[in-house]
Amino acid sequence: MDTDLHFAKPDLDRLRRRGCSEVIYGAGKTPEQIIAIIRALNDAGQNAFATRITPEQALAITRELPAAIYLNEARILTCDVVPLPERKGKVVVVCAGTSDLPVAEEAAVTAERMGAKVERLYDVGVAGLHRLISRVDCFSDAYAIVVVAGMEGALPSVVGGLTDIPVIACPTSIGYGASFGGIAALLGMLNSCASGVTVVNIDNGFGAGVAAAQINRLAIRA
Repeated sequence: MDTDLHFAKPDLDRLRRRGCSEVIYGAGKTPEQIIAIIRALNDAGQNAFATRITPEQALAITRELPAAIYLNEARILTCDVVPLPERKGKVVVVCAGTSDLPVAEEAAVTAERMGAKVERLYDVGVAGLHRLISRVDCFSDAYAIVVVAGMEGALPSVVGGLTDIPVIACPTSIGYGASFGGIAALLGMLNSCASGVTVVNIDNGFGAGVAAAQINRLAIRA
């Protein structure tokens, strides 16, 4: 079941099929296009969730849609018309440094909106490994762990070697020249020596959050 806006066809059946409404990717869209998609979702009784929203886009959208909420750090905008699912289980979102926070928050907010309780563990990169080791206990009751890191991308391997919980690695484009916009971190994570580490694309906090929430949901059902 779709609705035709000419420039977009919001998938109104995705909530039934996937357990969450279609998510709007805001980059490259005009505020008017985003507003129209939000209204189509809301009119169908579904919450709206848009990623990669700039402050300028958010300002224009919230003028037209006063119920919309902008989460600046996560670059996410929401406009809800029904209650969100009750948060259950546990997902831990780990990030290496403060510069990785936008991607980490994108993952955390995504997982929360999909019904996961989220614990954040930030600024625990391998340059100060004691900061991570002192918090390893927070993994014990989690169903999935998202690890966000740039530079050389070593943190997911460390986390993967400390726990048997599924680790979803998310490389970021943070780093100096030889990081090649996150490619160095991506390759490091793909070559992780910790077995079972799964890797999403560069800066894809949204994808990491969805994967973690799906694992969490299945674990709760079991």
